[in-house]
Amino acid sequence: MVLLRLCSAALHSMKRLYCSLEWWMIMRMPCFSLKTKDTIENMGEKIVYVLVYHVLFIMFVWSYWQTIFTKPMNPLKEFHLSHSDKELLEREDRRESQQEILRRIAKDLPIYTRTISGAIRYCDRCLLLKPDRCHHCSACDMCLLKMDHHCPWVNNCVGFANYKFFMLFLAYSLLYCLFVTATDLQCFIQFWTNGLPDTQAKFHIMFLFFAASTFSVSLAFLFAYHCWLVCKNRSTLEAFRAPTFQHGPDKNGFSLGTSKNFRQVFGDEKKYWLLPVFSSPGDGCSFPTCLVNADPEQPSSPSGRNPSIKSAGESHQFPPKPLRESQSRLLNNGQSEGSEDRDKRGTSNPALTIEKET
Repeated sequence: MVLLRLCSAALHSMKRLYCSLEWWMIMRMPCFSLKTKDTIENMGEKIVYVLVYHVLFIMFVWSYWQTIFTKPMNPLKEFHLSHSDKELLEREDRRESQQEILRRIAKDLPIYTRTISGAIRYCDRCLLLKPDRCHHCSACDMCLLKMDHHCPWVNNCVGFANYKFFMLFLAYSLLYCLFVTATDLQCFIQFWTNGLPDTQAKFHIMFLFFAASTFSVSLAFLFAYHCWLVCKNRSTLEAFRAPTFQHGPDKNGFSLGTSKNFRQVFGDEKKYWLLPVFSSPGDGCSFPTCLVNADPEQPSSPSGRNPSIKSAGESHQFPPKPLRESQSRLLNNGQSEGSEDRDKRGTSNPALTIEKET
């Protein structure tokens, strides 16, 4: 069933991608051919138009493909309840006993966010403790790391694994539509002044101009909104409901400053920023925060290191693979900002209760 569902999703995505590409190619090429042939006399300008168009088109398709076919990342096995813990949790009827079980499991994990009531974020469908910024997607029926939203246009969840690809998809699609609008503007004006040859292509020009300009406006608003989210280091879900920490909800809990927030999505290596290749630091299960009053239930981290990174001798290591130097620097430096608010945070840890979320 899972295989059939994946095949169906892939076919729907490929069909949507193929229709989109076919539509744009059919609608764009008559206008482009007419414009380069009849309205542009300079050969250098023709070459520039062709190069810019195809560069934007290739980057648009590449980022769109990556957004669709990049599999969302799930929590590591350390966050899943073992078979014995599952049975023990099911046998216990008292809230205090269940609380103690979850406390014992969570104390060795880098979990700092809570539910609104202060409980450990537990998923009763996936049977795991949710890492920070992890949510259960009802459409995909699984818990996804740093879930932003489920996007029907790409038939996939947008989260830690493909959020950079989604941002680049919005950026290149916006530039693509703006380029089409700008290059068709002269032909569009000539259409109303009867300056174009009397062919069917001129009706394509009119429709293409309206379609491209309409998409440009809608994409501009969507891209601007997600740029604001990146600068604030929030997901779409966190923008509507702030993450809850030991001292209560804090919408800026993961914000490290605009520069570090940007690098948490696009990475520290500038050569990869404009390419739809994965370059985000970390493992998606733990994130540096501007909060300095660490949860007393969680293991402390010496030398100001990220609590999610443990010594080599411990059984659980987050992330499982060594971070690059640039990624480690981002995680380490993220703890130093916001020091002026250290004495203003509460240090009490509310009683943990089981609250199952879906």
